[in-house]
Amino acid sequence: MNPAIFDRFSLPDVARVARRTMLGAVVVGVISLVIALLFSQPWVALGLCVGLAFGMFNFRLIIRSVLKVGARSQENKRRPLALNTIGRLGLMTIVAFAVLLIKAPLGFGLVGGMALFQFILLGNVTGSMLKSGALTHLPALTDEDDETGNFGDGNSQRGAA
Repeated sequence: MNPAIFDRFSLPDVARVARRTMLGAVVVGVISLVIALLFSQPWVALGLCVGLAFGMFNFRLIIRSVLKVGARSQENKRRPLALNTIGRLGLMTIVAFAVLLIKAPLGFGLVGGMALFQFILLGNVTGSMLKSGALTHLPALTDEDDETGNFGDGNSQRGAA
């Protein structure tokens, strides 16, 4: 991934994405709750709401971890963030599978809610990056690039043996 993509993604953009994501998760949660209840699926409705809450909680912990690690003078800042994220996602996955085994509709709702939150977050990040112009300066793929295996930067080879 090209790190220059994030050069135009400023701190106010991060705060705006966080706010929109949390608001979007609440709105989607209410709509999902109503739809699931209309289809007489109270366990799915509960699972969706809990899954969205898990996503919101995880997102808040990621923000806290990034701020904490960013304040350290340690040179390698990626390792602690990666370990924290893997640990949290592992724990959430174990909980989701355990709930899925105990009460399937609740578990499917939980997994669906967590996935919905990630899609909401991805949509907000992508929208913010498009709005800031961060994705407009990526190298374009042309027919000539496709035939030679060079994709925009002249360095990458696809399908090379």
